[in-house]
Amino acid sequence: MLAVALLGAAYVRGYSGFGFSAIFIASASLVTNPLPLIPVVFACEMMMTGFQARGIRGNVDWARAVALLIGAAITLPFAVRFVLSIGDDAIRLAISGIILVLSLVLLSGVTLQRTIGRNGHGMVGALAGICNSAGVGGLPVAAFLSAQPIPAVRFRATMIVFLTGLDLMTLPLMWHGGLVTPDTGIAAICAFPLLGLGIWFGGRQFLATSPVTFRRFAVFLLLILSGLGLLRPLLT
Repeated sequence: MLAVALLGAAYVRGYSGFGFSAIFIASASLVTNPLPLIPVVFACEMMMTGFQARGIRGNVDWARAVALLIGAAITLPFAVRFVLSIGDDAIRLAISGIILVLSLVLLSGVTLQRTIGRNGHGMVGALAGICNSAGVGGLPVAAFLSAQPIPAVRFRATMIVFLTGLDLMTLPLMWHGGLVTPDTGIAAICAFPLLGLGIWFGGRQFLATSPVTFRRFAVFLLLILSGLGLLRPLLT
């Protein structure tokens, strides 16, 4: 089951640029405690960026990505410490509820017409830092960017870079908290072939997709992921 979930999540990441962590963690929670798998997921995210790096060069909105990462860096250490002390269930439920509301707003067709500055991106990044302590830091940023008139290629490339930077900041904090072990590296290496296959298929699908279809997919993906997060306590 975990292998199928890994392949499917990698496909979604290859297509949309986000969603891998939320999909895999939600699936893993059905059969095991997902908390020790969060560092594995982050390591997989970074490996997938290696697969995608060539295709996203030139499309990254660095100003947005840097502002988001600065915001995340402020809240992330406190959030990780908090989650390690109490567990992630309550936080994940709250995050899923927020994302569900945002997704429904986006589904109604509402978009942000004015340009959002660095401070706005920094605030959303700070929220993402809190969320990433539970392994779903990409979801609020994906919802935020989906509400803006951003080309699909730029959205996808910026999400990939942001998630990579976010994971690079989170892994040392989780190592310090005792979640990163030699088994983390072994699991990530074992996942490598499935990650490559999923990224390849997802990337091919993205190239054949119109911007309108891509935005619709992103919004529906957010809805599904938030629903999985809310249903998780009932399924475990």
